[in-house]
Amino acid sequence: MLQKFPAFTGVNGPVVVIVLDGYGIPKHHVGSAIDAARKPTLERLFAECPNITLRAHGTAVGMPSDDDMGNSEVGHNALGAGQVYAQGAALVANAIAEGAIWQGEAWQQIVAGAKAGANGKAGTLHFIGLFSDGNVHSHIDHLKAMVLRAKEEGVATVRIHALLDGRDVPETSALDYVLPFEAFLKEVSGAGFDARIASGGGRQTITMDRYEANWAMVARGWRTHVLGEGPQFASAGDAVHGLRAQHPGTIDQDLPEFVIADEGKPVGTIEDGDAVVFYNFRGDRAIEITRAFVEADFTAFDRVRTPKVTYAGMLQYDGDLQLPKRFLVAPPAITDTSAEWFSKSGLAQFACSETQKFGHVTYFWNGNRSNKFEGETWQEVPSDVVPFEQRPWMKAAEITDAMIAALRSGQYRVLRCNYANGDMVGHTGHFRAATMAIEAVDLALARLLPAIDAAGGVALITADHGNADEMFELDKKTKQPALNPDGSPKAKTAHTLNPVPLILYDKVSGGRLGLQPTEHAGLSNIAATVANLLGFDKHPKWDDSLLTLK
Repeated sequence: MLQKFPAFTGVNGPVVVIVLDGYGIPKHHVGSAIDAARKPTLERLFAECPNITLRAHGTAVGMPSDDDMGNSEVGHNALGAGQVYAQGAALVANAIAEGAIWQGEAWQQIVAGAKAGANGKAGTLHFIGLFSDGNVHSHIDHLKAMVLRAKEEGVATVRIHALLDGRDVPETSALDYVLPFEAFLKEVSGAGFDARIASGGGRQTITMDRYEANWAMVARGWRTHVLGEGPQFASAGDAVHGLRAQHPGTIDQDLPEFVIADEGKPVGTIEDGDAVVFYNFRGDRAIEITRAFVEADFTAFDRVRTPKVTYAGMLQYDGDLQLPKRFLVAPPAITDTSAEWFSKSGLAQFACSETQKFGHVTYFWNGNRSNKFEGETWQEVPSDVVPFEQRPWMKAAEITDAMIAALRSGQYRVLRCNYANGDMVGHTGHFRAATMAIEAVDLALARLLPAIDAAGGVALITADHGNADEMFELDKKTKQPALNPDGSPKAKTAHTLNPVPLILYDKVSGGRLGLQPTEHAGLSNIAATVANLLGFDKHPKWDDSLLTLK
């Protein structure tokens, strides 16, 4: 168990960690839904409580460089682990740069499977994944490297199933990726090698569902990629142009599915003897489509036919469930998380969020581990399956209800929750909806904090990354919104590079507790801070506590 903290015996009540997902500290007021929101509770907290800012992007959360935005997965890994691990993007980039990925058994099996094919005919190597350089779920450079390596190793046919982004990159930037990549594929094709984009669609329309919130998305992706069903176009560039004309005002992530065809025949259905790589490195939106490919007893939707393929993920997306069993790059082995050591120290823990972020306060918090530690209770609030801008309050009230009930029960020493509103609504690009999302969370805090007081506890209020703090694309020179052709501000749907807050809410110590700002303070410092508030010293592997004592 953890050792006692000699400087402080701990608060008598529980310690609560509250994650305001997507709540960054904006550098500019222009385009900030957070600044525009009416949030009396948060404004009071910032005015009255100890608070500092934390780094939540780049190297502070294990990304390759400080130009890389953070995301909920790496953020919650850092929050729960108390340590920074090299994350998916860095792991894959290093494996490609060093050549280790090509020497791995999984890649060799993928190549061998595609070349062997079935029934005496060579197969096709298919790549499915998010088609951008957002570096949150995937990176198009990783895909390019695999296409070139497949050619080098004698694979004859490659097909790409491109999930359009517009979420981790500008909302209508699809052609900036599609057109150059189609030119690249044309350049490398020939002399016994044929590479083309075969299908695609918006990431919020097909394939990339998570937490079983909307299996219909995955079913639509299966029909598109595997069966070749959908509106047909001659090229991916034509598809983007055509779908935008048919659906004016629709951003990339919401564009419908499309299929590339020659004379009415899809160019890239997935057949027996083919090989398939799902090249996203982030796991949450990769698990469901992976299950559709690898589970013999799959029942979530009617697959119509199930081709016998050699399947691999870029990483293993769930280590406990071994999904998938074949993966190109080993994920970080995260050990000695805070939940594990609080469990070993006999502390009962409670974790709650709605479906959209439930895996973040459980699986990712616990170091990519699907199972509970002893003494943990997890409570999921089912998310609504509606566009988030239409219901920006989401499930903030229900999460608050669950947290208040857990606090009143007196069973738990450590509690954590995630309010998904600022991130999920921020991704829609709808400014007014995003302000309402922040206002809904502010109302939730107004209800939750008195319950923490009644339990004699304290709270650490933070965020995993920014999003709602920058809702417009800004001109780099003027710092004013970039404009659409109709004169409206161009929406920004991606995460930000801004710091996030850390507020210490404390009505029980008589002002004795404070927070120490440091130049490199980040999300990974929170685990040790929680331990000190509980009266325990940090685990030796954890980054330093930010708690100060007066």
